[in-house]
Amino acid sequence: MFSIFKKFKEGLKRTATGALNALTSLFGKKIDEADIDIIEQTLYSADFGYETANDVIEAIRSEYRKNKELRGKEAMEIGASVLAKILEGSEGDLLENVDSSLPSVVCLVGVNGAGKTTTAAKLAHMLNEKNEGVVLGACDTFRAAANEQIREWANRLDIRLVESAHGADSAATAWDAWQSAKARGSKWLVLDTAGRLHTKENLMNELSKISRVLKKNDVNAPQNAVIVLDGSLGSNSIEQAKAFNKVFPLSGVIITKLDGTSKGGAIAGIYRQLKLPILYVGLGEKPEDLRKFNIQAYVKGVFGLEE
Repeated sequence: MFSIFKKFKEGLKRTATGALNALTSLFGKKIDEADIDIIEQTLYSADFGYETANDVIEAIRSEYRKNKELRGKEAMEIGASVLAKILEGSEGDLLENVDSSLPSVVCLVGVNGAGKTTTAAKLAHMLNEKNEGVVLGACDTFRAAANEQIREWANRLDIRLVESAHGADSAATAWDAWQSAKARGSKWLVLDTAGRLHTKENLMNELSKISRVLKKNDVNAPQNAVIVLDGSLGSNSIEQAKAFNKVFPLSGVIITKLDGTSKGGAIAGIYRQLKLPILYVGLGEKPEDLRKFNIQAYVKGVFGLEE
């Protein structure tokens, strides 16, 4: 079994071994100005963005001016330290919003293709493994294949699923799912909602309706409104999150597909812009590859450092 550090490093392979392989090749040598330029370009190529790349490079340059014997691994350790400081406060925890008497609702939102349905199933599985008691709600009633997809996951993972027919009222499905979770004494209700373009006002308003219906059962629901962002889109996903946050106030972020992208550096930009806690990241296809975000595991994985 991977340690969390090794799992992040393996999951971030295309960032850490693809774009950032140039960095690990500097580990055993004294660096010079040309090497610092390589580090800077590599950070840009991994979608760290100007602010973060500049903060890292300035810290490395500052140390290099004082110490011409600076080695590549030491430079990476400086980079990891700067990145960790940027991400300070970014680790989130769903378990902070648990009510012992009523189901705690996690409502997943985002655009089509971000991985909401798969993430909903993985999240439900993770909570189920903790013996928390979980119900899945299939509130994506617009996409033709959505029910089949989430049903397959629910059957595979042995999780209770509440669904409706294609085209049904998604808010009504959310109501039924909440009632089922309450009747079963489940601690958690995970809702998969329809993917929608953040520029389509009528579709966005459907989310508000789901929220209003849930509040009829529990004024505090949904306790967690979480946007699922496609990590392969990098910093382009920031505007999506901002638009959703205006209509459906968000409490956290899950970033998927980090194992298949060279843009893993976008996590820093996403947090800097949104200041929303990063709850989990997707580092593979298996249910257990949805991992709680850990700053130290992430920064060490990105810069190729060992545990």
